[in-house]
Amino acid sequence: MTITIPTKVRACLFDMDGLLVNSEDVYTISFSEVLESFGKGRLTWDVKMKLQGLPGLKACEKVISEYGLQGVTTPEEVYKLTSDRQLQLWPKVQFLPGAKELINYLHDKKIPIALATSSNLDKYNLKTKNLQDKGFELFDEYVRGDDERIPAGRGKPFPDIWLIALKGLNDTLVKEGKIDTDNLIKIEECLVFEDGIPGVIAGKSAGAFVIWVPDVNALKLLSKNEVDELCGEDNQFVEILPSLTDFDKSSYGL
Repeated sequence: MTITIPTKVRACLFDMDGLLVNSEDVYTISFSEVLESFGKGRLTWDVKMKLQGLPGLKACEKVISEYGLQGVTTPEEVYKLTSDRQLQLWPKVQFLPGAKELINYLHDKKIPIALATSSNLDKYNLKTKNLQDKGFELFDEYVRGDDERIPAGRGKPFPDIWLIALKGLNDTLVKEGKIDTDNLIKIEECLVFEDGIPGVIAGKSAGAFVIWVPDVNALKLLSKNEVDELCGEDNQFVEILPSLTDFDKSSYGL
């Protein structure tokens, strides 16, 4: 792998859930309440980590498998139950520390930014309804989990979503006359911001340097060897941050 820290960052590509907004809390609450209704206790972080990057029904299949609910319920039923509860909780979603400020800063500095989330368009709209005109309207390109440009079965940890986001970003910038076709932004000139391991792997596979902001509960479950494997020797592939407030823009020429 030949990933290096870009000497000049020309674009930033962002995940959403658990990185920019606290929507992961909504998933935890809704799945925990459904599991408790089946007498299975709350959703634990070792299982929650396995759900990261999965589309809705696939996540429900994984929950059923992990908690031994085969024959008791179906992915469709779990999806409906959790979705109904989430409808009550989405209006409470807020930006995580440093997220809104970073988005606004990059926009003001005219650094192209793209959003690449595994959330389908309907869930994206629900999560961000109260946050439009507060930061989410500033992205130059959007890719959601049900975007037809993503080949079937090629969500995170495959690199496609990041590469598609960059292509869309380049297409937009060319159309607006901000760059020429012979000066397209390359993936190695981008920073990928992620909280989930599948997204980190996808970013690395795409060829980007990754800023990883994991939940502290997830990080505690990983061994040093697992973290080193993700980040590379001396963090050559990935920088780990406690939150986006700790992102040092000057280190990347921003």
